[in-house]
Amino acid sequence: MSVTGWLPDLLEGFERRDLPLSALPLEGEPEGPMVATLVRRTRQADPARDERRRAVLYVHGWNDYFFHTHVADFFESRGVTLYALDLRRYGRSFREGQYANYVADLGDYAEELDLAVHEVASRHASVSIMAHSTGGLAAALWASGTGRGRVAGLILNSPWLDLWGPPALAGRLAPLMGGLSRRNPLNVLRVPDSRGLYVKSLHSTERGEWRFDLALKSAIPVPVRVGWARSILQAHAAVAAGLDIRCPVLMGCSAKSSVLSGWAETATNTDIVLDVDKIAARAPKLGQCVTLVRIEGGVHDLTLSAKPARERFFSEISRWLDAYVPEPDGD
Repeated sequence: MSVTGWLPDLLEGFERRDLPLSALPLEGEPEGPMVATLVRRTRQADPARDERRRAVLYVHGWNDYFFHTHVADFFESRGVTLYALDLRRYGRSFREGQYANYVADLGDYAEELDLAVHEVASRHASVSIMAHSTGGLAAALWASGTGRGRVAGLILNSPWLDLWGPPALAGRLAPLMGGLSRRNPLNVLRVPDSRGLYVKSLHSTERGEWRFDLALKSAIPVPVRVGWARSILQAHAAVAAGLDIRCPVLMGCSAKSSVLSGWAETATNTDIVLDVDKIAARAPKLGQCVTLVRIEGGVHDLTLSAKPARERFFSEISRWLDAYVPEPDGD
């Protein structure tokens, strides 16, 4: 499908363009095309310069969207152009009346990843992906499947590779979610959700230092639907069985997790969303060339950690880029 032209973005100094998708609205959703959204910094195009530059495509996580201008600044300082992708039903791509954040199969995101990577690769000699949390899980599946061989590297920022809880939990949940999904995949599950506390730990009006749109990254829990939960369990099973990512992978996560029922300072220096020991243990399952870094003081999105932790993460990315995704020849 063709993409529309670039338009001014909600972030000052950035622009966006819709990526029309073939997916149709689900029952109960408004009529109209499903879209993903590609974002980049506004600049005067210089095709000759772009062709010699590396690029990275940033993919967000659950209940999220791209607002990370400081990540764009970091990559630009390294001579890497950053693009960002808001997935269908998220952020800029969400349309009123849609089932927020919903997808019945994480493999469906291959369509927007294909479109976005094609768009970026048409302008740059080298394309990598940086993906966070649920986006990291989806990007890992894509890089091991239809996207194999299409990117120079994969940076995973706290990818959601496994559940909290005992190892047998997923095995017990999978048939239950399968049965419920066959009856009505859009049913909403009642599940504990630490993300409201997590968002409050980040936002500048609460306990954090970051400004973002609370309509697009909400402190109010987003409904968790049966079909989506089933797709997560299926993706976790695929990772457990072993993926076949051929490009170099850098995986980062916090050194520690915390389980919180109310505010505590550990919300500002540990991962309160995922069990980092369990996801770190899955790193060798991703591919043959995987670098794992554990960031002391890191929060779930390592790029939103306090300055010492996020600078260490950026330093690890710089070192990894130099080793595995060098400047294209002739730059």
